[in-house]
Amino acid sequence: MIRDPHQAVVAIVLPGKPAVLGRMGWSAFILALVAVCAVAPALNLLVPADSIFHMSDYAVALVGKIMCYAICALAMDLIWGYTGILSLGHGLFFALGGYAMGMYLMRQIGRDGNYKSDLPDFMVFLDWKQLPWHWSFSDSFAATLFLIVAVPGIVAFAFGYFAFRSRIKGVYFSIITQAMTFAAMLLFFRNETGFGGNNGFTDFKRILGVPIATPSMRMTLFVMTGLALLGFFLFARWLVSAKFGRVLQAIRDAESRVMFSGYSPIGYKLTIWTLSAIMCGVAGALYVPQVGIINPSEMSPANSIEIAIWAAVGGRATLIGPIVGAFLVNGAKSWLTVAAPEFWLYFLGALFIAVTLFLPDGIVGLVKRFKRGAK
Repeated sequence: MIRDPHQAVVAIVLPGKPAVLGRMGWSAFILALVAVCAVAPALNLLVPADSIFHMSDYAVALVGKIMCYAICALAMDLIWGYTGILSLGHGLFFALGGYAMGMYLMRQIGRDGNYKSDLPDFMVFLDWKQLPWHWSFSDSFAATLFLIVAVPGIVAFAFGYFAFRSRIKGVYFSIITQAMTFAAMLLFFRNETGFGGNNGFTDFKRILGVPIATPSMRMTLFVMTGLALLGFFLFARWLVSAKFGRVLQAIRDAESRVMFSGYSPIGYKLTIWTLSAIMCGVAGALYVPQVGIINPSEMSPANSIEIAIWAAVGGRATLIGPIVGAFLVNGAKSWLTVAAPEFWLYFLGALFIAVTLFLPDGIVGLVKRFKRGAK
């Protein structure tokens, strides 16, 4: 409090910490939670297949896959939308999480493979006699969960530490991340690395001893993916509304001023970069058992560019926008690759150009402008 010249007491009210979600936001969150945990399982497992309300196994797999993509888009928004760091290599972290899960699933096949061996089929085909050292803990589910988080996190931390300390930013950082994922893709294509070469891992049969192909397991994976997406969204909302998130946005808008204010941008950038990579790794681990395959093509630069497109189409620095973008673009992809496969890439390119020129704030930004205009 301060006093004016007439000795009157004037109270200074500081702005309070913003809520993670408003009333409408919490209502929408609860509805999404009910849809994932109750409505979708009921429509798939309880409603007869000939009913119009039945959710087919194909729809379960498709929506589950898109929810994995939405987690990646959310991770991209944290580093690009809120921190101003455009990564064109996040497909690498997605694939690393997927490979960690795929190694466990390959060990779960046991002697049910074509060669009736304890080794994965591709190792028997290549005349390998024993597992390589990096497969040592692949038969442990607990170790796999640790590796799903640790491997993308360590790789991202090591890369980010040297990149951010060298003050690499802007288009140069984007190009280096693209080169990183391309180099990793070429490495994983080699048979001698022990990751299945260009075929990767497939023909999964069990997880925790339970057959993957059963409807109940498919729905369990679906629900786990939905919970992961909602959990990461809530975590991201909390993060960006806290002081940490405000510093990230200040780094995005004027990094030099942040330094002059006494903050070190390197620690903040490295933290959000590593968290973003871990989110992609978890998404990749949930993706693999639902899709049934993981190979080096998941590391292709084109996949990483698509993640950025999802965030741009939905609307950067909104959190909900990239999720909307992931569902919109991948839903259109699923339909167009069947109805008009030769036009899909043209549609994707035209969509990105249109958003860049006419909707710089994405779909969510357009909705917000309409709301402001209606008031």
